[in-house]
Amino acid sequence: MADSNTANAQQIADAPTTVVSARPVVLSAPGRGEDLQVRVSAPATGSNLPVILFSHGFGWSMDGYAPLADHWAAHGFVVIQPTHLDSRTLGIPAEDPRTPRIWRFRIEDLTRALDGLDVLEAAVPGLAGRLDRDRIAVAGHSWGAQTASTLLGARVLDSDGTPGEDMSDPRVTAGVLLALTGLGDDLTPFAAEHFPFMKPSFTTMTAPALIVAGDRDQSHLSTRGPDWFTDPYTHSPVNKSLLTLFGAEHSLGGIPGHQVTETTDESPERVALIQHLTTSFLRSALHGEDTGWKAAATALEGDPDALGKLLSK
Repeated sequence: MADSNTANAQQIADAPTTVVSARPVVLSAPGRGEDLQVRVSAPATGSNLPVILFSHGFGWSMDGYAPLADHWAAHGFVVIQPTHLDSRTLGIPAEDPRTPRIWRFRIEDLTRALDGLDVLEAAVPGLAGRLDRDRIAVAGHSWGAQTASTLLGARVLDSDGTPGEDMSDPRVTAGVLLALTGLGDDLTPFAAEHFPFMKPSFTTMTAPALIVAGDRDQSHLSTRGPDWFTDPYTHSPVNKSLLTLFGAEHSLGGIPGHQVTETTDESPERVALIQHLTTSFLRSALHGEDTGWKAAATALEGDPDALGKLLSK
């Protein structure tokens, strides 16, 4: 009977619920040149809702990544999506004086969103009083993953190779890092010259995180192959998991959006796996509910037609 009750409870937890969202919610951002626009999505019901703060990839906006944001919100999370200054929706030219510091503005966008939780919560009808501010995760894709990783403890190396400023945030206790770029030693000459902030150190990234990489993600910014994207797992401390997706390129099957033209490896099956595993991981990391995460990992390992492999340390 206990097993039956557990199974029924899991089915209820996995059933999607109606989602409500508000956009744009505007946060004042002095010194940024543009106020910060944010999308907030949440389940229509439920209380003590954990928060996922999501950082988009280069050029995207708060309206991207619906396959992840909508899924997470429908499964019990409040999802906060700021629009960074590199977004195509803002049209900031490359010669803008803010461009060299956009990577810093991105990190400040995330902390500003956390500072503005009262405003964000009040903007969504019926959400007031339903957030659990002790359970906050950060997530991101590509450049967004690098942005998110700094809140988990990763640092950017200075020109002399020493770790730079600690920009971690104690309010954030777990993360999901999708297609996070690797060590700066392996940048192409062009990337090393134009993107000096792409020189991370993961040795201080102590918070629990799930890192997702594609085994066909060949970056034009790196002199290495797809294994470059496994560096964040290899060079970070314990409490990390690495999901390597077979046949996946940088979009990991299409997480930026359905039928997005830049997705060259479209696979609803890969996206569904990411949805399932990230949700299970975050429930475990934020709720302490290990059963679902362990079951998902065991199921993947035992699947003869698995779409990827999972390592943990």
